This record gives sequence, structure tokens and C-alpha cells, in this order.
Amino acid sequence: RTTMRRTTQIDVKRALVLTATFSFLCCCSKACLLPFLTLYFRQLGLSPSMTGIVMAIKHSVTLVWSPAAGLLSKRYNKRRLVINCSLVFSAVVLLLLLLPSVGKLGAQSSTCNTSDLSSGSGQSQLNVTPSQTLPTHTNLTVASVQHSTVSSLENAARNKKSAITSDRFEDQQKGSSGFLATLKEMDIQNQLFYLTLIIVLVWEFASAPLEWTADDGLYEYLDYADASDRHGSADVWGLLGAVCGVGGAGLVVAQLSCHVAATRASRSAVHFYSYTGLAALALPVGVYLPLYLNRKRDRANGLLKGVQLVHGSPHALLCAFTIVLVGVVNSAVENFLLWQMEDHGSTELHMGLSLALSLLSQVVFPLLAGRVSKLLSPGRVLVIGAASLGLQCFYYSFLWGPWAALPAQVLGTLSSGAVWWAVRIQCEDIATPGAERSVRRVYSSLCLHLGSGLGSFAGGFVAQRFGMTWLFRGVAIGIMAWCVCLPFLQWKAPRQRRINYSRLLAADASEASDSESEPERDWLDKAMENDRGNNNYERRLR
Repeated sequence: RTTMRRTTQIDVKRALVLTATFSFLCCCSKACLLPFLTLYFRQLGLSPSMTGIVMAIKHSVTLVWSPAAGLLSKRYNKRRLVINCSLVFSAVVLLLLLLPSVGKLGAQSSTCNTSDLSSGSGQSQLNVTPSQTLPTHTNLTVASVQHSTVSSLENAARNKKSAITSDRFEDQQKGSSGFLATLKEMDIQNQLFYLTLIIVLVWEFASAPLEWTADDGLYEYLDYADASDRHGSADVWGLLGAVCGVGGAGLVVAQLSCHVAATRASRSAVHFYSYTGLAALALPVGVYLPLYLNRKRDRANGLLKGVQLVHGSPHALLCAFTIVLVGVVNSAVENFLLWQMEDHGSTELHMGLSLALSLLSQVVFPLLAGRVSKLLSPGRVLVIGAASLGLQCFYYSFLWGPWAALPAQVLGTLSSGAVWWAVRIQCEDIATPGAERSVRRVYSSLCLHLGSGLGSFAGGFVAQRFGMTWLFRGVAIGIMAWCVCLPFLQWKAPRQRRINYSRLLAADASEASDSESEPERDWLDKAMENDRGNNNYERRLR
């Protein structure tokens, strides 16, 4: 049914429990894999530029397909089907485990203990020692055997090369063409890149609509029950789920022995299995998830309406461009921070705990927002938050040990918490009644993913050409330079005052006269005086 009857009893507590559970499981599932995904690409053998292209395509699919799928699922009332299909078909990411590794680093080079490596080197020495202690009269025999064995390898190589040449000649004679034929002629690294890109495209196409579609249905359900103000609790549970996912996955993978991991391409397979397992646990919750379709809110909640509101405010445009730059910087951190940590001896344990601390620190700033708002305007808070993000990246370029990245994660209180608090205030200032979520999505989805896509594409080439150290320094210098210019641009931009009608209706007349400023207090009186003046003028004309 497209709508609910008014006689239907709505259990808000049950809806909130299901919402919190679903948000926790989905965010925990994504956090088990997504932060470690580029590290797995490195173990496969992809270069930084290839990794950047794959992640840029991933953000581009999310940017375009998430709102489109949300709109289509609402139009045809298929939200629950889209949610369940996204959870089921997200398992296609397991196909990445079937790809062979062509990297120079072994699958266990960054995670095995030195005792395991020493035992392996001891075994190799035992294999070499007997040949060195052979009697003198057997050296000629061994040499002749070795000579015949290098000769046999050369003959086999020639035969294999001739067979490959004949196969290519036959393919050309048959007129074979297309992507598969082109892929066959590529070297193994390019083959791996294109196969990875195809799998990531299919996976993102299946999983991208999940968050957008579920959030729409849940919000409209709570709004129908006059409990939309409690929708924000799902974000808190989602953040806690992400903390548990990234920290738990890093801890589990770090505790595995190298002998267990030797049966797989790498120990990163645990991240993939954790991702799909938690998605499977979220599937029964998605079946009973409370959803509601309100077609009357299409105009008020349209994404186009949010874009128009942001475009009509100079301060909102400055905030949008800042979020695009934040997305560029975040892409460098998300794609290559773990590479930088791995180069300095960090394991999955260091990585998981470091990322979990960064997520936890974001919860602190809303607790301090009341005091900060009395000292600084939202525009200044936005500048401080973006500058803190640049300072974090600059710190990442000077890592020196496994735990070196941990102190910088505390800055997440300002770099992420402050930025998104300022964005929320900006949304409340420019949004018309009913369009707050649409304006917020312009920042959190469109601007952020646009910046992440551009940053991933450019950052991969920068990292390959100049190294990850200069990538972090470059994005840090770029966003800090913008933070120097942003206060001046905010000062020069014209400010448009918007009357908060809901606040006026909720407040008493006496309270409004004591708390509000003089222009806001007298707007109704002036309007009535103008109306009286117009009426008197019309009477004089008569």
C-alpha cells in the first residue's frame, strides 16, 4: 500500500529500535571493509593511480545512482525491495577475492611476525645447505643435471611462447575482437585493474541505494507519527556501529596467525567475510523495517529544491565549495592513509584502533557546540574545522612508527565534528520548512562525493608521481590556503536574513519581544502599518 490508514497504530518505540539496529548493522558492515579496501588493492598489486581511478568511479556511481534509485523506488513504491536487494547483492564484492595477486609484496609481508619470517628463511637455508656439502667427485654430476634442467626450462619457455604467438595469430585470423580479446592481450596488471574496476562497479551499483532509500522511508514513517525529531538517533547508532566494525575487524585480522592466512590470497579476506556476514544479519531487520510513503512531500523534500536553496545563498555556496574541498582531502586520507601507515610498520591492529578513535572523537564536538556557538559564528567554526583537517593531513606526512598516527586522530573532533556542525547550522538558516533534509543532502551526499571522486582521481596520480608524503602535504596546503581566503569571502558575501516562522509561532509574544532583535521584533508591526497605509491611500483615491 502506498499510504497508511489513520487508524493504524504506530509503535514509535518499536520503530526506533528497528531503526537503531538496522543502522548499527549496516554501518558496522561497511566499516569492516571500506576503510581497508584500498589496502587490499595494494596487496593485489594495483598502483596508486589505478587505485585512485577505481575509488573515483566508486564515488561517481554513488553520486549519481543513490538519488536516482531513491527517486525511482519512491515513485514505484519499491523501497523495501530495493533495500533487501542491496543487502543481498552486495555479496558480489566477494568476487574480488578470486583475483590473483601480482604485487611485489607477499600477502603476509605486512602482517606476519618476524619469528615466522625467520623460520621461513631457516627452511630455505636448509634446502640450500646439502648441495653445498656434496663431495667433490659429485660436483660434475650435479652440474650436468643443473645444465640439463636450465636447458629444459628454456625449451619449455620457447614452446610456451610459440603457443601464445600461434594462439594470437589464430585469434586475429578468426577476426576476434571486443573487450575480452583486448583484455587477453594486456599485461597481467592491467587485466587485474579492469577486472577490479568491473567488480567494484557492479558492487557499488547494488549497494549504493541502500542508505538513501532506507533513510527516506524511515524519516517519512517517523514524520507520519510526529516523531521526526527522533530520527537523528539513528546517526548515533550508526557511528557506534562504524566504531565497532573498524576496530573489531582490525583486531580480529591482527590476531590471526600466518599459517591460517596462508590458505587465502591474503588475510584481508576476513574483512570481506565480515562485511557480507553483517549484511546478512541486517537482512531480517530490513524485512520488518518500518517504512512509509508520503507522496505529498515530493516537492518539499526534492533534491532539486535543496540545490536551488543552496544556489540562492552566497554563504551557502561558500560552504558547499568548502565541503567539496573537504571531500578532496578525505579521499586522500581514506585511500592512502593505511598505505602510509603500512610503510611505517603498522598492522591492522594499529589501523583499526586509529580509525576507531577518529570516529569516536567526532562525538565530542556536539557536546561542546553550545559553548562554542557563544564564542564563534558557524562560519568561523567551519574555517577552524577545515583548517584542522589540513593540519591532520600535514601530520600524516611525517609518520615515523606504527602508533604515530594515533595522536592526530583526536583532531577529528574539530576536523569532522566542527565541520558538520557548521553545515547543519547553515542548512537550518537557508532551508524552508520541510526542506531541511534536502539541503543537508546537498552537502553530505552531492558535494562530499563530488569532492571525493575528484580527489581520488587526482590523488592517485599525485601519489604515484610524487609519493604519498607529498600527496598529504599538497592537500594540506591547498585546504589551508582556502581557509585563509574563506573568512574574507564570508565577510564580503551579502547576508540574506530569513524569518524563522516556526520559531515565531512557537514562542510567546512577550518572549519574542525580549529575546529577538529589533528588526525581527517589529516586522509584523511594520507590515500592518504598511497595509493600513495602503488601505488609507485607496480610500483617499475613492
